Amino acid sequence: MFGSAKSLVRSNLQIKPQRFNGWLTVAVSLSLATIALPTRAAERIYVSYGLLERSIPVESLQTYASSGLIDEELKAYAQYAGASQLQQLRDALLAKADLSPVAISQFLYSPQGEILLKRLGQVIQPESRLTGFKALRAALILAAADGDGLTLLNVLRKFPTRGIRVDVQRSLDILDSLNRMVRQTNQAAQTVIQQSTQELSGQTNINVTELPDLRQRGSFGWDKSTLTLVDPSRPTLGGAPQSGQAPGRTYPVDLYLPAVLPGQPLKPAPVVVISHGLGSDRNSFLYLAHQLASYGFAVLVPEHPGSNAKQLAALLNGIANEVSEPTELVDRPLDITFLLDYLEKQTQFDPKLKGRLNLNQVGVIGHSFGGYTALVLAGAPINLTQLGRTCQDLENTLNLSLLLQCRGLALKPTPNLRDPRVKAVVAINPFTSAILGADSLAQIAVPTLSISSSADTVAPALPEQIQPFTTLTTAQKYLALLDGGTHFSAIDGPENGQGILPLPPEVVGANPAVARRYINALSTAFFLTYVANQPDYLPYLTAAYTSNISEIPMPLSLVRQLSPQQLPSP
Repeated sequence: MFGSAKSLVRSNLQIKPQRFNGWLTVAVSLSLATIALPTRAAERIYVSYGLLERSIPVESLQTYASSGLIDEELKAYAQYAGASQLQQLRDALLAKADLSPVAISQFLYSPQGEILLKRLGQVIQPESRLTGFKALRAALILAAADGDGLTLLNVLRKFPTRGIRVDVQRSLDILDSLNRMVRQTNQAAQTVIQQSTQELSGQTNINVTELPDLRQRGSFGWDKSTLTLVDPSRPTLGGAPQSGQAPGRTYPVDLYLPAVLPGQPLKPAPVVVISHGLGSDRNSFLYLAHQLASYGFAVLVPEHPGSNAKQLAALLNGIANEVSEPTELVDRPLDITFLLDYLEKQTQFDPKLKGRLNLNQVGVIGHSFGGYTALVLAGAPINLTQLGRTCQDLENTLNLSLLLQCRGLALKPTPNLRDPRVKAVVAINPFTSAILGADSLAQIAVPTLSISSSADTVAPALPEQIQPFTTLTTAQKYLALLDGGTHFSAIDGPENGQGILPLPPEVVGANPAVARRYINALSTAFFLTYVANQPDYLPYLTAAYTSNISEIPMPLSLVRQLSPQQLPSP
């Protein structure tokens, strides 16, 4: 029956529905509430399937939610559902989202929120059968402002028409599309796993059991300091600078400088920059900054001010009207280039930095939006032509990352943002399909490691990482797959990342500690090889090594080669 849709989705798709960081958390929570449980009305809910239609009073749902009693109206539906499914319906009706009316309003009036509402409006409509876009928005805002809070039951009561029509056929069409996307992703993941096994069979000469464990910390200590940079060539975020603040784009950077080992001469350390994802901050990869510093890297962790946790909070508090301005697609790589330029000058005069940084050997590692940032710095230009082709039908997309990528259509033609000092990049769960595309990715000439998660429902693995990997032309390219990993598996925990919005365990996914151990090992080996120029670490970048450290809760695979013909057709 309709009330069992949530369990049906979970069992058929093989991955749990996820809620996502920042605006994605709100977006998917609303999507699941409306699509997974299509039983909604002001006074009555009309459930239509082709020429067939049945209705039920909202009052019947309210009685069941508050007391567990099933009246005669609801009994006609309840006979088709088991006890556990009915309990799921009751829980869903009463589940409360802790969002203020200002926060929900700000999101729903953002470009991303409007796109998602239009998608839901195809399924949930007023009694007049017109689109439910505006009615849904009103109901959600009114429910959030009500004393009972934002619950599904309260949204039903606040819907501003006497009845709501739910188009079951359209709901099933969406579920079919979701099934198809997940099935293709699972097929692609299996292809990567099989390819890794094949590559493993040809690596019998590599004895990985004797290699030191790069999941563990290295021997270097480090000193941490924080810099505040102001780029006067770019606008101050939020308009005029505050009192005493210099005009320009202002952002903090944490610098981890490795200590000189006793008896070792002072020499410039290779540099790695870590770029956080949307709605995060410079604490989101604290564990990785410590890991890389312990192996002798100078680690730079900038906080991108237009797409960090503060920007997300500003949106939800009614101060900003975008989760991220389109210009952030350009400003993020410029943040890193400006940082490297700044340090080149400082190393000439600052005695604490003089002779300490090798700014001609730089690696960049980023997550999600940060992964995109790393690839752009590596030489992939923003592709406005590709954006125009991909962003034609956003109201029907299941790829949530496109809601951010397609904001790039507002950009004017931009110069190539490649920084020649960047000698290698690691992109964790990046988005690439629309903003870059095959033509742009083919221009990357430096070693590149892409890390993908099979259960990533924000930047889906197949279109955003696996297919794009096949278009890379650099000879030193690697694709790692975390089987069962999510978009958030690699992010540091909230107990360390103070600026990260708390994510429930079911969103992060199981065993995030395993994912972080993989990130530590792979990124350390990759940057030691291609930034520190130590080829002795190449054996770590093999299917043999990843198979050796792979853990059952989240198996790890690594491939060097993959062709488009091996992957399922879109």
